[in-house]
Amino acid sequence: MAEIKDPENTIIIELKDGRVVIELLADVAPKHAERMKQLARDGAYDNVAFHRVIDGFMAQTGDVANANMEKDYNPGRAGTGGSKYPDLPAEFSKLPHDRGTLGAARSANPNSANSQFFINFGDNHFLNGQYTVYGRVIEGMEHVDKIARGEPPKSPDRMVSVKVAADA
Repeated sequence: MAEIKDPENTIIIELKDGRVVIELLADVAPKHAERMKQLARDGAYDNVAFHRVIDGFMAQTGDVANANMEKDYNPGRAGTGGSKYPDLPAEFSKLPHDRGTLGAARSANPNSANSQFFINFGDNHFLNGQYTVYGRVIEGMEHVDKIARGEPPKSPDRMVSVKVAADA
């Protein structure tokens, strides 16, 4: 079990295989960290599918508009939406996209990140300086590694629940 040093900046994601604990890097990307906590507290991430999972690269999720498995999961639209909140400005840093880091998914516009994020399966340094890094997995990466692959997966895995540790 990882030690949770700052419960207000720690996210707990329940996957079918177990718990994933993410330390948010609020000092590096405060707007992105705040958005993730806001959406977790709204319950917006609960039951949202991993709609783009590429072996050796990353697992992407967080399309709260189009990837909720119980409401309106549409593999054709998943990955195109965000949330009811405005897009975020890029918060690029010197932090590398290493295995287990959390990156903000976006369109070609660097200031278009909203609710979607990805977890890196490996060191993806070609993303450095182009996508905001705002968290890192501190426990449960073995569960991330088991997420069903595909673009989209035929039977996508989902985030069962997403909570801020301070609220859990």
